[in-house]
Amino acid sequence: QVQVAESGGGLRQAGGSLRLDCRASGYTSRVYAVGWFRQAPGKDREFVAGISASDRVRQYADSAKGRFTISRGDSLDTVYLQMDRLKPDDTAVYYCAARDGRATSSAENYPWWGQGTQVTVSS
Repeated sequence: QVQVAESGGGLRQAGGSLRLDCRASGYTSRVYAVGWFRQAPGKDREFVAGISASDRVRQYADSAKGRFTISRGDSLDTVYLQMDRLKPDDTAVYYCAARDGRATSSAENYPWWGQGTQVTVSS
């Protein structure tokens, strides 16, 4: 079983920054591919960014390109999502998910999920 936990959500004004942290750990020291997703009220869950276990592949949704950065910490089971130039449209519950294998933007390919953290951006 892999445990996934997010932290770092909060309230920011438009134009501000926020960093979300995700820790994905199991009973071994295995490193997992991690994806960040978000779901706004009344909308479907959507992919935001993903990173491979090797850190060689990083993927971004068009809405995140140029503003968000996904990275892996020195502790390889931790992944960060740095969000800059935030917009009110970024308001959502942000979820971290982990999987064995390659990074992917498809939510159904991730078996392990965190509980989510709320990000609210005011105008």
